[in-house]
Amino acid sequence: MVKLQGNLSPKLHGIGESIFATMTRMANENQAINLSQGFPDFNCPKKLIDLVAKYMKEGYNQYAPMPGVLKLKEKIAIKTEEMYGASYDPDKEIIITAGATQALFTAITSFVKEKDEIILFEPAYDSYLPAILLNKGIPKYVKMNKGDYSINWADVKKMISFKTKMIILNSPHNPSGSVLTHHDLLELEKIVNNRDIIILSDEVYEHIIFDGIQHESITRYPSLRDKSLVISSFGKTYHTTGWKMGYVLAPEQLMNEFKKVFQFNVFAVNTPIQYAYADFLDDKDHYLELSHFYQKKRDLFIDGIKDSRFKIIPCKGTYFQCLGYEEISEKNDIDFCTELTIRNKLASIPVSVFYHSKDDEKVLRFCFAKSEDTIKKATEILCKI
Repeated sequence: MVKLQGNLSPKLHGIGESIFATMTRMANENQAINLSQGFPDFNCPKKLIDLVAKYMKEGYNQYAPMPGVLKLKEKIAIKTEEMYGASYDPDKEIIITAGATQALFTAITSFVKEKDEIILFEPAYDSYLPAILLNKGIPKYVKMNKGDYSINWADVKKMISFKTKMIILNSPHNPSGSVLTHHDLLELEKIVNNRDIIILSDEVYEHIIFDGIQHESITRYPSLRDKSLVISSFGKTYHTTGWKMGYVLAPEQLMNEFKKVFQFNVFAVNTPIQYAYADFLDDKDHYLELSHFYQKKRDLFIDGIKDSRFKIIPCKGTYFQCLGYEEISEKNDIDFCTELTIRNKLASIPVSVFYHSKDDEKVLRFCFAKSEDTIKKATEILCKI
């Protein structure tokens, strides 16, 4: 293998393959149940597939407008106002993206310059840091509280400097399943008040939140909304992760900068799927009942392991359940996760990979966006360990 050096030296030092790709490959190689990568093992609604086929057959197969199909953006604007009381101009303040990860990358690239400081909350979803580093930003890490993964806002306040360009939030939070509260958003308001700090709010699990808790979207808070880019995902909402479709909400002045990068990064995304989503958004019951749908799966997973040796860490949102194994093994989480995949045929994600310093708290993350049969088989394995 040729060693890259000189003009060929890599830009992302120390960052290899995504843990999700690694664990899915390991699951496939060992014929293990894959509760690692976050995707459903059941299909999306048939009506949605039929709508995509309809628009394909009708000839909607060429480039969509760069910012997205207006019909879809109008439906998103209506939904956002109904859900959160926030008004966005469909033409100027909403853009359709090739998934949430692309939206996050484009948002960071649009604003982060060399030596800008970006505040990250750890454990942090693994796509944030590489985008920051590629744009020569400086990550500033705030570790979430152990146990409930809440945020200590006094720690955040200490991190703020004149170099702070962006704060990246994620609620409901991947990997922990914690959610931001009204108090959290009020604390954030105090910190960014009268400061030119951009908020990048990753809200892809907005409709997967449990126990009657309200999703505290940034869009609910006008003073935060005015300086925020909010990322959402059709894939998470409609069980279509493979279609790679998301969207961004942002005030016009921020969206103008986002579009400058987006047009050369992606330009436009899948046309017939946009028209299909636009029609399917009229079926409000799907996203309004999604929390109940996934709470049943969470509860089935938790009930199935209640007699196991694993420690259940509260999951308030997302379709991920974190489990502590400190009473089972002294192995680090990567080794224990590997052993679980190879020997016990059950794949998960070691939570240490979501920390820049690889903090090992002996916690694994399991995805319960699976059929009842898959969940029951997985919990039977966990109870035998």
